[in-house]
Amino acid sequence: MGFGSIWHWVIVLLIVVLLFGSGKISNIMGDVAKGIKAFKKGMKEEDDTTTPPGGKTIDQASVKEKDPVA
Repeated sequence: MGFGSIWHWVIVLLIVVLLFGSGKISNIMGDVAKGIKAFKKGMKEEDDTTTPPGGKTIDQASVKEKDPVA
């Protein structure tokens, strides 16, 4: 039974499901998904406000409102 064998991973997965139960695993995956969404939201909020070389902060939303092309 090698480390890369399919049967090795099937047995490991079966033991993990028996120990933790499928409900606990789905809860953990849901928490991971919420964390990823919160991280992406934080990155998006950080990108919405940029600092130009002059040091003044420009809000992207206000630039889009003033831009006649967009």
